[in-house]
Amino acid sequence: MLSGSEPAFLQGNCQVLDVGVVGGTGYTGVELLRLLAVHPDVNLKMVTSRSESGRKVSDLFANLRGFVDIEFTEPDVETLGACDVVFFATPNGTAMTMVEELLQRGARVIDLAADFRIKDIDEWENWYGMKHACADIVAEAVYGLPEMNRDAIKTARVIANPGCYPTAVTLGFLPLIEQGLIEDSHLIADAKSGVSGAGRGASTATLLCETSENFKPYAVDGHRHLPEIKQNLAMACGHQVGLTFVPHLTPMIRGIEATLYAVSKADTPDLQALYAQRYQDEPFVDVLAQASMPETRSVRGSNLCRISVFRPQGGDTIVISSVIDNLVKGAAGQAIQNMNLMFQLDETAGLLQPALMP
Repeated sequence: MLSGSEPAFLQGNCQVLDVGVVGGTGYTGVELLRLLAVHPDVNLKMVTSRSESGRKVSDLFANLRGFVDIEFTEPDVETLGACDVVFFATPNGTAMTMVEELLQRGARVIDLAADFRIKDIDEWENWYGMKHACADIVAEAVYGLPEMNRDAIKTARVIANPGCYPTAVTLGFLPLIEQGLIEDSHLIADAKSGVSGAGRGASTATLLCETSENFKPYAVDGHRHLPEIKQNLAMACGHQVGLTFVPHLTPMIRGIEATLYAVSKADTPDLQALYAQRYQDEPFVDVLAQASMPETRSVRGSNLCRISVFRPQGGDTIVISSVIDNLVKGAAGQAIQNMNLMFQLDETAGLLQPALMP
């Protein structure tokens, strides 16, 4: 990766993209920078932060020393608009205030927050508690789950990068939903996330003494990712679905495990073969061998989703386990996968590193 003020250019047949990152100080932001730093087709032009403007990125994040040699700057639409693509690793409600100006200047946008994920504006405003600033762009934005929307992603100007829970849950249910093999009026998603999913901001709830040796559900009455997951599943089957979604906080830093439950209809085919066939050409979905148990540590630091499917005691209940790293396939890695598709790069570029062990 190049970092500095060099313009985008072509080296042989390799397009080098000028990339801007808005909001590079959170866990998602630094993960995005870590992956961009070794991407062969990226020139990191700009990383913004109002609070850290003027400070070297590597002074804040020592892991990037020797890889990212630029300073944080104030967000400037004109400079960002000169980039080929701008990532927003910002709180909800930020990207929507800048996206129209960036599009006018020719930049493409990948938003890692939720500003463009939900197509129903009223529902979005209800769940996120604010007025949407550019509702007209929501209709244009493409939901960035490559396993569902690969062709649309390739021509998109705005990508709504999926949430972490929706990625794990959607990929787990997708083969069954697409084929209409389950009773979809009462699906259950029992999901667990590491503490990094709560962000880098100081909070009593995420202190070591609060999370260590502890395990608890939260947002049982309604989590913001619920309408996003239901929207995905409805798109896959053509009608509304019923879903009970219960997230949990676990005492680990990274990772999501989603245990999914559905009741099968009659004449359900070989589930192992179904999942293997559905994802056989997907570079970042790994269907494990029958009876294998997914582990979050097997995807830590990688862009993989690993899935196993079970039918306990040969009954009508189907159980799927889906694991991802919430910061990679659940956020930054998937965003880069989308960038690769948007610019006709190798879809796996910069994303083939194996998981970290132990």
